[in-house]
Amino acid sequence: MQDRYYVGAYWGPRKETALECARRAELFFRGLARCDPSFAQWYRGGRGAPRGLPGHPVDPEVKALEKLLQRSRIRTDVDKEVIENLGFSQILWNAKEEATDLHLSCGGYSPWGGPNSCLLKPPRQGAVRDRILRAPVLVEVLTLMATAWDPDFAMASSGEMVDLVEKRGFEVRVGWMTYLSRRLGTVPPLPAPVRIEPVGALGWLLILSHEPMTASNPEHVTFTARVRELLDRAGLIERPEPEPTNE
Repeated sequence: MQDRYYVGAYWGPRKETALECARRAELFFRGLARCDPSFAQWYRGGRGAPRGLPGHPVDPEVKALEKLLQRSRIRTDVDKEVIENLGFSQILWNAKEEATDLHLSCGGYSPWGGPNSCLLKPPRQGAVRDRILRAPVLVEVLTLMATAWDPDFAMASSGEMVDLVEKRGFEVRVGWMTYLSRRLGTVPPLPAPVRIEPVGALGWLLILSHEPMTASNPEHVTFTARVRELLDRAGLIERPEPEPTNE
């Protein structure tokens, strides 16, 4: 059984308007289109989608993205009032078959809501999956996520690897490739063949291997766990529970 790979960026409570999130999203979508041809057009759900298309085409311009995010506000059941501190969210995809899914959650600042995140899930099989799951493409996607969303951390890995390596339910996840914001601390020396690359002034990208790290390979699991332990000793893994805000 093949590993279920994904690329995810995560950050804590951050109050941002729909416009501020839309500006980040525009930067992200423009960059994605350069990472792989399959990322050039995204779609959303809803009634009345054009026949023959996977859904309603998403316009990557700021104003259109702002409206799209505004439509996603979570409201109370009774009076339908917007719950401001839960921010915005959207689920998008890029094809009818062998689609890459994209889940966006941003602008949330409730300590009890889920983390803000950007999750990209490649197809489970096919030529597009094989093309995306190459080190140069994932490096580009992770760098783009870090630049556009300024997360606390981001990673490219499989759910199976995370299950084997993760020790706490609320921690920085380490994968095949991991981005760490400078806000978390300083990256310690790591064993070969790990490559550490700066992402502008924002943080570092750790690349454990040029080939996919799989949960079915004991050496891959052991090495990923070792890197996680070294980062944990340096204080980069533990994430404090969010404190209640005054808003």
